[in-house]
Amino acid sequence: MTVSITPVTMANLEMVLPLIAAYQTFYQATPDTERNRAHFGALVTTPALGAQWMATTDTGQAIGFVTAYRTLSSVSAAKRCLLNDLYVAPDQRGKGVGRQLILHCTEWALSEGYPGVYWQTALDNHTAQKLYDALPTSRAAWYTYTLQGSDLTKQG
Repeated sequence: MTVSITPVTMANLEMVLPLIAAYQTFYQATPDTERNRAHFGALVTTPALGAQWMATTDTGQAIGFVTAYRTLSSVSAAKRCLLNDLYVAPDQRGKGVGRQLILHCTEWALSEGYPGVYWQTALDNHTAQKLYDALPTSRAAWYTYTLQGSDLTKQG
């Protein structure tokens, strides 16, 4: 099977939306097709936000995607590239698709003047960690905190 990595465009966005929904479900979020269409479509219409690519088979089936967001770092006083989403359909895992998507995203980041990419994964996502550890990556321990506006109203 040949896998191609292509940019997500408005013409092929509908192909990747089911994979985005599966990714969100994996992370226990509730997918919303219209919200996803608007959010990920913004990456197509506003490249200053970032970029997204999908992996397709030689039959044209979408089997994975990766998303990069352009960010800034106060610590390094430099621009950074956040690889925020990586997803490969469960029946396609272990075939090198995730690796291809990460490397493609990294090559894009380098071509855009970023020093590389960075990302986070859930502590219990051991399958993904095996892939990440097989790459020449470095791992750092950070805590992620989230404060929702609705949580502020609960404070007494």
